[in-house]
Amino acid sequence: MEIEHRKLNLQLFGQQSDQGEKTEKPTPKKRREARRKGQVAKSKEVSSAFLLFATFGVLYIAAPYTFNRFAAFVTKLWSEYPVEFNERGIQALLTEVIMELMIFLAPVLATAFLMGILSNLIQIGFLVTGEPLKPKLEKLNPVKGLQRIFSKRAIVELLKSIFKVVVIAFISYTIFINNVHHFSRFADMGIRQAAEETGELVFQLVLWVSLALLIMSIFDYIYQYWEHEQSIKMTKYEVKQEHKQTEGDPQIRSKIKEKQREATRKRMMQDVPEADVVITNPIHLAVALKYDEEHGVPIVLAKGQGKVADRIKEVAEESQVVVVENEWLARNIFYTVEIGEEIPEELYQAVAEVLAFVYRLQGAV
Repeated sequence: MEIEHRKLNLQLFGQQSDQGEKTEKPTPKKRREARRKGQVAKSKEVSSAFLLFATFGVLYIAAPYTFNRFAAFVTKLWSEYPVEFNERGIQALLTEVIMELMIFLAPVLATAFLMGILSNLIQIGFLVTGEPLKPKLEKLNPVKGLQRIFSKRAIVELLKSIFKVVVIAFISYTIFINNVHHFSRFADMGIRQAAEETGELVFQLVLWVSLALLIMSIFDYIYQYWEHEQSIKMTKYEVKQEHKQTEGDPQIRSKIKEKQREATRKRMMQDVPEADVVITNPIHLAVALKYDEEHGVPIVLAKGQGKVADRIKEVAEESQVVVVENEWLARNIFYTVEIGEEIPEELYQAVAEVLAFVYRLQGAV
């Protein structure tokens, strides 16, 4: 009893170990299910870097046109567009201002929209799922909430935020120091020139920050991919269970295969009476052959060993099919030729001699 109890404990320990440790790579089915639930390797830093880089790129390219249009609008507003301070006049002015804002913001918003889609397509491809939006009661659990706050992911996000602040501060300080002599000349510049100088400095700042964030996003995506792979790893027990669900229970599969073999044997036994000869081992093996006149070669109608071989010989004797003992030939055919296949060329001579013997015997009878 004590030995059986120890064995049971070892089995339970093994099952718990299999169920607890995620050491196996995720199967294709596991990956599909995770993707369907929205669990994919994705870095928010990639989207932010793409968005910042592209948006300010468009602003820099469109800056001269935007500035000229804005200056013309202000000139028109003060000199050519008298506004009556009533409901109709104010409404017309607001409409004009909103239209100008829309013209200014349209390329920026369009670029931001396209970059958001593009950055996601690059990372995860095309994916539409509502699973992440479904409410989960476990998120209301304060214990789970504390675990998320002090989790490894939260620490990594905190370090990334600190790194971004440090990088932006360093780049801003470097650009300021390198261009500090420009600021003393702003008082002698016109509005347009001062705006251009300021815009150039802002563009340098955004460009270097964008490049720094882009490099950081590459490393962040690598980390997110690694973390995602770790999160969808499977235990040995889960792999076994999935294999059972996909392929079926091993006992059921064995029963199905047994029934398939039984059906094959039945069809095979029905073909034995059509054979020209049955070659035996003489005890363990039996092979039934028939000369195919259409193709001009002998083919195997049935074969078996043990009890199946005995049954083939019984059916052959009942059907008056000649049974010939040839240990070498029976073994070679049994192990090299499947049912319904032709005899290989290297066995033609030996089979021809057996068939000639059978035909002579039948002719004598």
